[in-house]
Amino acid sequence: MPEPSSTIDRARIAASSESWAEAYELFGSVDRSEMKPADLAAFADAAWWNASRDESVGARLEAYAGFDGSDDHRGAAATAVRLFFEHFYTSQAAEATGWLMRAQRHLADEPDEPEGPEHGYLAVGWGYMALLRGDVAEAERLGEQAVFIGRHAEDRDLTALALDVLGRSMIADGRVERGESLLDEAMTSVVSGELGSFATGTVYCNVLGACLDIADLRRAVEWSRASASWCESLLPEAPFNGFCRLYRVQLSMMRGAWAEAEAEANEAADLLTFSPFHLGAAMLLIGELRRRHGDIASAEEAFARARELGFEPQPGLAFLRLMQGKPDVAFSGLRVALADDSPSPLSRTLLLGAMAQTALAAGELDAARAACDELDTAADLQGVPAIRAAAATARGSLRLAERDVDGALRKLRRACATWRELELPYEAAHAQVLYGLAVRAAGDEEGAVAELTSARAAFSHLGAVADAAMIDGYLGGKDLPGGLTERQAEVLRLVAAGKRNREIAESLVISEHTVARHLQDIYAKLGVSSRAAATAFAIERGIA
Repeated sequence: MPEPSSTIDRARIAASSESWAEAYELFGSVDRSEMKPADLAAFADAAWWNASRDESVGARLEAYAGFDGSDDHRGAAATAVRLFFEHFYTSQAAEATGWLMRAQRHLADEPDEPEGPEHGYLAVGWGYMALLRGDVAEAERLGEQAVFIGRHAEDRDLTALALDVLGRSMIADGRVERGESLLDEAMTSVVSGELGSFATGTVYCNVLGACLDIADLRRAVEWSRASASWCESLLPEAPFNGFCRLYRVQLSMMRGAWAEAEAEANEAADLLTFSPFHLGAAMLLIGELRRRHGDIASAEEAFARARELGFEPQPGLAFLRLMQGKPDVAFSGLRVALADDSPSPLSRTLLLGAMAQTALAAGELDAARAACDELDTAADLQGVPAIRAAAATARGSLRLAERDVDGALRKLRRACATWRELELPYEAAHAQVLYGLAVRAAGDEEGAVAELTSARAAFSHLGAVADAAMIDGYLGGKDLPGGLTERQAEVLRLVAAGKRNREIAESLVISEHTVARHLQDIYAKLGVSSRAAATAFAIERGIA
């Protein structure tokens, strides 16, 4: 075939083959007067994939005006639905709803015609809005309607998007297994390359997000790996590159690839400046990665930025406060976060696990029991391995605090095994520390040292400096910072936990006079004169 002679013909061919960088350059060099509404819509797509959102919206508005002016109601409706997505992705719900209303009006003008793909895409848009406001029944109805239209019209993009809406509505309604099977069906279209770029990105991101929300980490990892080639083919500036990176950051962090995760998180933050919601999610992940590395100041900054953008920085901020020797502050922050019953199952699991640990540090045993009870209920209802492991870890730590050593050993042994099966090294190492302490409480010092040493090696490998240093205090045989004895280190840990002399005496079964003498010796060895300064030393050197 002869080469197309005009620039606009070349631009149309590039757009039809989804060569978005080339299409963007070619359309950008064409006079707008030469463009038909369909050309303007294609230019808008190209601009969107090249991260030129203002240009994308502008061109799409021109396309809409062209379709509307020529009474092409289906073209106008299709363009209005895409304008819905433009605003939906940036959390502009009011404008997104307005464009769906426009699309609905255009399609209502053709009552005698059979429902076409445009009606299906409109149903998908309304379905996403129903999911956003928590109207699960309406989302399911719209998803079923869109699936029917998509299959009747043999529109694979529409069918996959509709399956996404339908699957996620069923998961939200508690029919997790059925919902996940529908999401799996949608993802088969993604990995087989059957869909256009926009449907591919939408389904991929939504399915990964749904899997992470319900803590189905195995499924999230499987689909992420299967879709790796598509992710690598994205234009570097493409918005989906930023959206999808957020989920890949979570998975990389969970798998222990922290350097890779932080690099991706920073790149995602650079790509997502146009969306405060997604930027806030990126800053939350950056804060958690820095906290795990022990970079307290940088973590604090990232968490503060996430909060400014509307994200609750828990439970990472609570763990940060524990590292700073402020268990009461950590406990209060988590109480506030848990008062909101809207977080996803994964988010709530993380909050409850943190609450169990923080409540024990703050001496709030009733709150720790309540957190364990809720985790046990969630584990029974959902049966997800990650939630079961979190419940076992929390319950094991509580039983250890209650001196139920046998019960602690059973729960923590199970938790360690499940975290390892899930290939989550940070969580596995934390559970192993608790298991090592339970083994010590059972009288097996040799076994305890072996478990704690193994956990320390895991933390060191990950780069969790503060966590690794913490274990040095538990191992006892190592030289303690400041020339402290093991007993002095025990006293200092309790001081750092906010305990008063009387409480320390009761915990260690010694007199208050002996506690006061230990404190005088500790202050002298460390060259400090206050509990606050001693606490700061304990945290900095990994004793507390």
